Amino acid sequence: MKRFQIAAMFLATLAWYNAAQAQIVLSGNENKVDLAGGSIKVVPTTQPDSISLLDFSRFPPAVTHIMGIANTVIGPPSNIAISPDGGLALVANSVRVDPTASAGWVPESYVHIMDLTQRPPKVIGRVQTDPQPSGISFTPDGRMALVANRAGGSVTVLAVDGKNVRTVESIKVADAGGDVADVGVSPDGKMALACVHVPSYLAVLKIENGKVTFTGRKIAAYGQPNRCVFTPDGELALTAGAGFGNGVDMDALTVIDLHGGQPRTTDYVALGTAPESIELSPDGRLLAAVVMDGSNLAPDNPFHAQTGNLVILERRDRTFVRIQRLPVGRIPEGVAFTGDGRYLLVQCHPDREIWVFEVKDGKVADTGQRISVPGMPSSLRAARAK
Repeated sequence: MKRFQIAAMFLATLAWYNAAQAQIVLSGNENKVDLAGGSIKVVPTTQPDSISLLDFSRFPPAVTHIMGIANTVIGPPSNIAISPDGGLALVANSVRVDPTASAGWVPESYVHIMDLTQRPPKVIGRVQTDPQPSGISFTPDGRMALVANRAGGSVTVLAVDGKNVRTVESIKVADAGGDVADVGVSPDGKMALACVHVPSYLAVLKIENGKVTFTGRKIAAYGQPNRCVFTPDGELALTAGAGFGNGVDMDALTVIDLHGGQPRTTDYVALGTAPESIELSPDGRLLAAVVMDGSNLAPDNPFHAQTGNLVILERRDRTFVRIQRLPVGRIPEGVAFTGDGRYLLVQCHPDREIWVFEVKDGKVADTGQRISVPGMPSSLRAARAK
């Protein structure tokens, strides 16, 4: 075979691999925490936690379950991050079961390093963080990852070199008792926003010359923010969280205008009760939010519901407006668009399944496709197309 034919075959294989990687979605599934009774309850189990790899380069997607990777719902559904090149995943192990503790669990302090270029993917190591690592985000160049630590009140900075990941430092962004749930990174890689779940604000961090610093700036947010995302144009940041937390009252999306380098909250958009996660479509046009809407309340609560809801919002100038509301299973946790934006996934925790929606002409419709997973799905992240 001639050299140019071999080169062409190699390039075609590489193009297929990159396209396939861009359609990968990871679901973290755990078997130790039950939420269906209206509170966090540690349950005895002999089943291990797992990660499910969903390959949407075909439909229905190919599904692979990787067993024995500890993860949990005690943290936001952004406990998984995929590197920009699609070759690496970081999975937070936030807590471990401890029958002697009053809550039945205690914080853990490490993140799994997962090689996605292997089939099936394989955990190749771990990296230390502060207590209870939760939401994770890579910088756009993939050379750094930031980890929010709920029990540490901090953000851990990780240096990434290929498959090698090491801890650089941890930066305090909350006072004693502060609970940092998630951290998002701007598209230009110069800013990060950390969700201080309690006492409720976004901490502004500067990223410059490989160094991350807390600026001291705190941005007002509705409720207790769980998740932070940036629009692809870098003009807006978005977060959502429950307010008083009674599971009854309407909660809201917070819109932060980043124009001119002076971030400030400019709008609140009603979503539903107890928003758990939000995610933007790859083009930034649509925002998906999952809300409990009473499905997380105890069965004897008069406001208990058998379904949660998926709320779809559309970008309108410098804010978002609601355009759809669709029922989903109980206690929806993670939500994610596939890398090409064609599908939208929602995790339903006690039902142990992922609902699949189709995105077409700016609207979302239920495909009827349900993906069963070997545990209660708790965290969800999709690879992004280059």
